[in-house]
Amino acid sequence: MKQKMSEDQKFIFDSIFTQVRSGFFSLEDIQDNIIEEVEDNGFEDEISEDWVQEKIDEVYQELKAESTSWEYPTMTERLVAAFDELSESHKVIALHYPGYTMDEGEYEVVEIERALIDNNQKSEGYCFYNGQDLERAVRGEGLHIAFQKIDNESDVVSKEVAHKIVSVLQKHNLDVEWNGKASSRIFLPHFKWEQVYDEDARDLLNYNDVIDIILENK
Repeated sequence: MKQKMSEDQKFIFDSIFTQVRSGFFSLEDIQDNIIEEVEDNGFEDEISEDWVQEKIDEVYQELKAESTSWEYPTMTERLVAAFDELSESHKVIALHYPGYTMDEGEYEVVEIERALIDNNQKSEGYCFYNGQDLERAVRGEGLHIAFQKIDNESDVVSKEVAHKIVSVLQKHNLDVEWNGKASSRIFLPHFKWEQVYDEDARDLLNYNDVIDIILENK
């Protein structure tokens, strides 16, 4: 019988669960991230490094077992392909997890736009999901995607950006919900986050790739 976790352990376990199942980080990086999180919260007396490693391994093994029954391409792979197409064919800055909050995501988008402008190029919009969205997606609660065009105040332009994004997502066989309002985010209601970390795979958190894709197809 498994021992019930304390509130502090549950807090840390939730972070382990998200980081492992996101597939963005190596197990070594997750170990370092979690130990730092334990120390920052003053949980060292209750949560040991051995406990952290045990839980990381536990979540990873469960994920690996699940992955043997996934259908390929997975929903996450289809999302990546859709984001690549948005950047390549529509000059949309499409980012995976550019920060935990909306503000952090928007900051990253502006930095990329500055890099594009330095190369005599501008985007035609942007979209991203943040860390909070990722947490919900990992829990099987669907995925929200923010969208807009930089320095835009026109609802008409915002909706044009959204329609492009919705169309490309649907093209890649993803179920999409959007109420047509410029102020409402796009939602993938049946989205299942399916990704296992692969050290040989492309780093989706390297946003220089997005800059390169847009510049190469201007």
